Amino acid sequence: MSVVDYEADIYLDARPTYPADWYSKLAALSHHHHLAWDAGTGNGQAATGIAEHYDRVIATDVSETMLHLGKPHRKVTYHHTPSSMTEDEMVDLIGGENSVDLITVATAVHWFDLPRFYAIAKRLLRKPGGIIAVWSYTTEMAVSPEFDPVMTRFNEKTMPYFKFPECQYVVDGYKSLPFPFESVGLGSEGKPMELEMKRTVSFEGFLRMVRSWSAIGAAKEKGVELLSEDVVKELETAWGGSELVRTIVYKTFMLAGTVRN
Repeated sequence: MSVVDYEADIYLDARPTYPADWYSKLAALSHHHHLAWDAGTGNGQAATGIAEHYDRVIATDVSETMLHLGKPHRKVTYHHTPSSMTEDEMVDLIGGENSVDLITVATAVHWFDLPRFYAIAKRLLRKPGGIIAVWSYTTEMAVSPEFDPVMTRFNEKTMPYFKFPECQYVVDGYKSLPFPFESVGLGSEGKPMELEMKRTVSFEGFLRMVRSWSAIGAAKEKGVELLSEDVVKELETAWGGSELVRTIVYKTFMLAGTVRN
């Protein structure tokens, strides 16, 4: 259920790591800690984080390529779930009705068939006490007073190439994302909880992250190179040099809830 047209190795290397305290907060909300499902798991970053709090984690993705890069963990089991699977097959694979204590979707739910996914989630979640949480981050980031205005201008140039309509959910910080669950204090439909996520990288690490954006690939398909030599040089100069290590603060947002009575 995740987008599959990134170069998987670049994606794995470039994307930031979600803070461990997010998993602790979510685990504190669920009544039991037997089974968790990480949907659209990608390389399993969130799945392995969740595994520190749950007995078992089922991690699924539509991309076999991404799953091959899944981080091994004794509590995590990876499964390929092609879109051809029925709802009943998904429910059976993951654990059956009323079996899952936590469902997470990290930077992927906007690609899903939402009505189908939410129907599956409602069947799987333990009642009461099962928690579902979805989160993502935007291209907005804070690095330094010198770099931020340059990055803002670059972001503006990329916007026309976020060609998938689902990207609008991310652009507006999940404020328009349907989320038919009862709030548990970490955001609610129309009012996501705003968070921060940090990553310390060199300029080369930052550039690898930008190259993994869907807009960069979409622009190339139209013959437009958003990361031309001149643009890269401008970004590098504003950053302070290719070897300089800086901390990026990403604007992030989360919605968490439980099945309504």
